[in-house]
Amino acid sequence: MSSNSTTFAISMRYAIIAAGEGTRLSQEGVTVAKPMVAIGGEPLLCRLVRIFNDNGASHVVVALRDSSIAHLPTTEDTTIVYCSTPSSMHSFHKLKPHLYTEEPFILTTVDTVFIDREFAEYVKAFRQAVADGYDGLMGVTDYIDDEKPLYVKIEDSGNEIEGFYDEPCSPFVSAGIYGLCTNALDTLERCVNNGESRMRNFQRALIREGKRLKAWQFSKVIDIDHVSDIAKAEELCAK
Repeated sequence: MSSNSTTFAISMRYAIIAAGEGTRLSQEGVTVAKPMVAIGGEPLLCRLVRIFNDNGASHVVVALRDSSIAHLPTTEDTTIVYCSTPSSMHSFHKLKPHLYTEEPFILTTVDTVFIDREFAEYVKAFRQAVADGYDGLMGVTDYIDDEKPLYVKIEDSGNEIEGFYDEPCSPFVSAGIYGLCTNALDTLERCVNNGESRMRNFQRALIREGKRLKAWQFSKVIDIDHVSDIAKAEELCAK
């Protein structure tokens, strides 16, 4: 699903949602806050910031829970927003003032682990999708290891997304990697004002409001929800 077309140099922001409590990890004996869980000796949060900077970030914005203990090397190109929110969608909303620029942005949660080189190809494809007039490029995968996956229905041609569903409707599920233009932030605002929650409902609202979204396939993405996921992520990153 990746693009081989000529890409354009588009300035871009990145955002990380790291405001969850990490309850399941702590119940299983992990004593550090989730953003500081190490994969390959590198804390999750620091790993993402490094990867984003390697892929041309003009600015990185992080939603971090007040109780999190994170030693993130901040610069003038990094903004941390401390917040305690009921859902990842609400944490995303807290980042909205820092994303309302002319630049498109890529958003992910702090516990999303992927292969670095695949992400670099995804970034190129996102820049191309923006240049082609799409509103977003959503990461998907056919590797399903989530307790409640969000299935993504994709057109046979063009890789355009038709919808997001709780029940199986395709071999692909959301990878939790969202490349979006800033018009998506208006949809986010309406979702919050309507009392909605959860990122999957935001994604459905994008389709409902007529946003043009494409899919890009990652081979495998690991969410760090349990201790057993750490070993899976270590193995993935070693490839």
